[in-house]
Amino acid sequence: MIYLDYNATTPLCDAAREAMLPYLGRQFGNPSSVHAAGREARAAIDNARDNLAALLRAKPHELIFTSGGTESCNLAVLGLAQCQSSRGGHIVSNKAEHHAVLNALEHLEKHLDFEVTWLNIAENGMIDLDQLADSIRSETRLVSIMTANNETGVIQPMREISQICRECGVLLHSDMVQAFGKIDTDLSLLDAASFAAHKFCGPKGAGFLFLRSGLSIQPIMFGGAHENERRPGTENVAAIAGMAAAADWALRDRADEQNREAQLRDELWRRIAEIFPEAQQNGEISHRLANTLNASFTGIDSETMLMALDLEGVCASSGSACMVGSVVASHVLLAMGLSMERASSAVRFSLGKQTTAKEIGDTAEAMDRITSRLNKAISAYAFA
Repeated sequence: MIYLDYNATTPLCDAAREAMLPYLGRQFGNPSSVHAAGREARAAIDNARDNLAALLRAKPHELIFTSGGTESCNLAVLGLAQCQSSRGGHIVSNKAEHHAVLNALEHLEKHLDFEVTWLNIAENGMIDLDQLADSIRSETRLVSIMTANNETGVIQPMREISQICRECGVLLHSDMVQAFGKIDTDLSLLDAASFAAHKFCGPKGAGFLFLRSGLSIQPIMFGGAHENERRPGTENVAAIAGMAAAADWALRDRADEQNREAQLRDELWRRIAEIFPEAQQNGEISHRLANTLNASFTGIDSETMLMALDLEGVCASSGSACMVGSVVASHVLLAMGLSMERASSAVRFSLGKQTTAKEIGDTAEAMDRITSRLNKAISAYAFA
C-alpha cells in the first residue's frame, strides 16, 4: 500500500507510542484523584502541557486539552463568540474553512442571532485582505481564518491578518490543524488556535486549543471543573502524553523534511502532468504546504479516480476526511470560484515523513495505467 493521504491522518510515531504505553497499563489512575495513582496521571498531563507549551513558545495555562481539532475549533468559535454576549454579534470568516468552523458558525447564525460575513476567496485560495479590513465593525466578536487549508495546502498571510485584527481590536482564531509541524507556528499573532494530534503522528482523539492568557471563554460542554473549568471531562492521559511526544518528534529537522517532501510533491506533479496534460493544480502553488498537491483531472470524476487509485494500492482523497466516506465536490474549490467540473474531478495527494521516492515513482506509474484504461473505456463508450 502507498499512503498519500497524510492530511487526513498520519501513522503513530514510535515516540508517541512509547510515551503512551505506561498509561495504557499500570499507570491507569484518574488524574483528578488525590491518591498516588491519580497524582501519577496528573503529573503526566502537567508534563505534557509544559512540553507542548515550550515547543509552541506559549504558557502552559494557555493550552486547553480537547478530543481533537473539531472540538478545539468548536470551542474557539462558539466559546469566544458567546463569551461577550449571550445572543447576537458579528463574526468574519470564509467558506473555505474546515466544517468544524463552518458548521459552528452556521449554528451561531441559525440559532443564536449572529451575523457572519463570508469573505471572498480568490481562485488561488487566498482571502481578500482589503475586504477583511472593511468587514470588521464595532460589534465584530471574532475573526476565524485557517492558517493552512487541509485540501489545497494554501497558506494564508497570517501576519497581515493579525495586524488588521489587532488594529481593529477584534479577536483572531486560526485552525492550525494542518499547519503544525509543517510551517512555523507563531502564536504571538493569534488569540486562539486549534490543533489535532493525529495530524502530526500522534494519537487520534487528542488535541488542544491555544487561548491567549487573559482571555475568557464560554464552555460548550458541562460536567466538571477540568482544564481550569474550560473543558470538562476526564483527560485522556495516554493520548495527551503521546501528543506531546509526537509534537516534539514532528518538529525535529522540520525544515529539511519539508524540503524533501516539496521535492517529492513536485516530482509527482511533473510525472502527472506528462501523463495527463489536461490536469490542473488547484491553489496558490507558491504559498502552500510542502506536502500537499491538489489537482483536477477534467473529464474524470474524483470518485472514479480515487477508486482506480485504491485498486492500484494508492491511498489519496478528494478533500476532507470528515465527511464519513462520501465523495462530493470540494466546498473549498467551489468557494475559490472553480467550476463544478473542476471541483468534482479533484484529487488531493498529501505526503509525510514516511513517503519515499520509490512510492512517488510507483504512484506515477499507477496513474499512467489508470489513465490508459480510462481513455480506452471512454473511447469504447464513444464509439459504442
